[in-house]
Amino acid sequence: MPEAVHVASGKVREIFKLDPERLLLVASDRISTFDVVLPTEIPDKGRVLTGLSAFWFARTRDIVANHVLALREDARSTEVQRLRMLPIECVVRGYLAGSGWKDYQATGITSGHRLPEGLQESDRLPEPIFTPATKAQEGHDENIGRDEAAVLVGAELLQEVERVSLALYAFGAEHAATRGIILADTKFEFGLDEEGMLVLGDEALTPDSSRFWPADEYEPGRSQPSFDKQYVRDYCETLGWDKTAPGPELPDEVVAGTRARYVEAFERLTEIEFDRYVADPTVVSG
Repeated sequence: MPEAVHVASGKVREIFKLDPERLLLVASDRISTFDVVLPTEIPDKGRVLTGLSAFWFARTRDIVANHVLALREDARSTEVQRLRMLPIECVVRGYLAGSGWKDYQATGITSGHRLPEGLQESDRLPEPIFTPATKAQEGHDENIGRDEAAVLVGAELLQEVERVSLALYAFGAEHAATRGIILADTKFEFGLDEEGMLVLGDEALTPDSSRFWPADEYEPGRSQPSFDKQYVRDYCETLGWDKTAPGPELPDEVVAGTRARYVEAFERLTEIEFDRYVADPTVVSG
């Protein structure tokens, strides 16, 4: 890419500047867990993230504008609009899992939401809740309340971000349900364009940014089987690893099992064969 200048590396993506208004996001096959990038890659994971994000971006434009300009033929690279990204992660939880479950066990509260007593792990919440988090440059993101988030982005903008995040979650959860999948929770990132308009950026409703559970295996009171990287998290939890870099190597069976889960999530949610997408990325754009 002689026209592109590398400007940053994320846990999964490489970011290149094409010109003052456009970036190129290239999704690698790296996988992170507990905010540590592991040394073992998952084949085709970057293509799944790129294709699924493009699928959702194309179908949620009526809810909020997004940053996508074009998909490239490699099925893992996206030309996007340059934005001024907001300094918060916008998490919506429909079920009690992950850090939300841990917060609830300790305090009965997560991100300022006091939840009903007696909930079990993986229980469906009375209604989806918006639970913002910090964007940690190093280490783990931390759940914060709305007041803390309002300090970071402003109260008026936070109100709009919360409204849009809940609407995106509702759309994604309803679609996933028709495919036999529960969207337990998900994370969005937003930015502002040159006119100050809110724009959805980064990725959307992927196995990296969401918890997807097979509906026919759902059983409250335990951790759920999933189409996301929980499979890798669960394996790493068995190792006695202290969750600091460097992360552990993954055995072949975990790599194969993780790739299969990512690809199955793609195919079930999009109803498009993964190999068809790889051959022609435009098929996800509707």
